[in-house]
Amino acid sequence: MAENTTHDTFVLDRAYPHSRDKLFRALSEPALKARWFFAGNEAEAFDMEFRVGGREHQRRAMGYDTPFAGRFLENEGRYEDIVPGERIVMSTSMTLAGKRISSALITYELSDDGSGCRLRFTHQAAFYEGADGPVMRRGGWEKLLDCLAASLEPASA
Repeated sequence: MAENTTHDTFVLDRAYPHSRDKLFRALSEPALKARWFFAGNEAEAFDMEFRVGGREHQRRAMGYDTPFAGRFLENEGRYEDIVPGERIVMSTSMTLAGKRISSALITYELSDDGSGCRLRFTHQAAFYEGADGPVMRRGGWEKLLDCLAASLEPASA
């Protein structure tokens, strides 16, 4: 039995002053997802086949301002469930420098919230030896959801 596996679940709730349709497009259209998911970081590879059973692949070198400078981070995902405008469920596995560091189930749930939309993001993961761990992963997703919010705003003049 592996003794170095850490299990963790966290939920992030965010309100956006945009329609569910606009938020769903930002999560499901490859060009729009790349805009927020890689904000400030260039992806070496990004492929996304948005359909149940479809795959998503990301590969990027970690920045020199990180503890993993220059190492490649790769994520392989599979879309498990999609309800347009309401829910996206993905299973993912992440590797760092070719070593698997985690497996996760990620759920995006959208609902109406006044004149905008609420996103409930649930991340359930098993972290393996050498993983970033729950605290860093949660912080990473908090930043990603901030980038998502910024990507929904009209471009500055």
